[in-house]
Amino acid sequence: MTQDTHVTGGPDAPSRRGLGRRMLLRGAALGATAPLIAASAATATPATVTPAAPAGRGGRGPAAGAASFRWLGTAGWRIDVGDRTVLFDPYLTRFPTGLFTGGFDPKTPLLCKPETVDAHIGRPELVLVSHSHWDHLADVPHIAKTTGARVVGTETTYHLLVALGVDPDRISVVKGGEVMDFGGITVEAVPSLHSRNKAYSYFAPGTLHAPPATAPSTIADLPEGDTLAFQVTVGTDGPSAFLMGASDFDERAVRGLRPDLAMVAVPAGTVTPRYVPRLLKALDHPGVLVPVHWDNFEVPLSGTPPRDPAMDLDAFLTEAGRTSPATRIVVPDYRTVYDATLHPTTD
Repeated sequence: MTQDTHVTGGPDAPSRRGLGRRMLLRGAALGATAPLIAASAATATPATVTPAAPAGRGGRGPAAGAASFRWLGTAGWRIDVGDRTVLFDPYLTRFPTGLFTGGFDPKTPLLCKPETVDAHIGRPELVLVSHSHWDHLADVPHIAKTTGARVVGTETTYHLLVALGVDPDRISVVKGGEVMDFGGITVEAVPSLHSRNKAYSYFAPGTLHAPPATAPSTIADLPEGDTLAFQVTVGTDGPSAFLMGASDFDERAVRGLRPDLAMVAVPAGTVTPRYVPRLLKALDHPGVLVPVHWDNFEVPLSGTPPRDPAMDLDAFLTEAGRTSPATRIVVPDYRTVYDATLHPTTD
């Protein structure tokens, strides 16, 4: 294992394994806060899908200048291919809910800070959304409405965005299994799963089959709504990047993807057995592994990423290195632009 670490331990590094913040978030006590959203009659517009074969590694190494990657914190990424930009789970407002300070409030009002968001996103043409929890979706309505970007996500994501004022013609609904060719950028939607707590549940479960009667106004109004992963491939030679928004997966669905880069959510507990070794084996031991969703996402996106003190990133790194010793592990930070091989650029 080769490990590139751009984040120092410091006072934010965990000293022991504890109850993960995301485990708390999806705890049984909060299960009662899952939204009961009345729905009006409407139907989703299906995605326009052009069948295409996703590029695998095939022994080729991607050209370093083919794409660049920026971690947006939480599970979020900005991928730039020339003058084209793809976003995945962009959550930049990072407003407080009490999750990291005690007193988590599911009635926390939804908030978007346009100036904060706009400073990080460029001019995206695509926004990929793994699921509809607030720390993945809350900034997407603003991005979609101000840039005209096409959003790709689940039916629940579609209905929530329509209720929040996004043009339905700019939303492509996928279930997983679709492969979409956006002219030199291929996006494969991968069926996936959300992480679970000790009660084998999670915060705000449920799906929508029509827009809610009123626009969502609190974080509890954004149900998970099924979970996806995505594989984004640039051109025919790659890189191919596997993007996760939650720390569980459909083992059968990811077999054969063989990404060059794997952006993998750090698990918040041990309910999912052998999460790291099963995932890395199913992905055929990617060349580069990047852990995500281990930071405190209720502080501004600046400086050294503060760890969730109850998330054991170090244990994840140890297990990944033991499972896949030939894989290079890159612990990302907020300030670095990475090239197609996930080495820092000079930009």
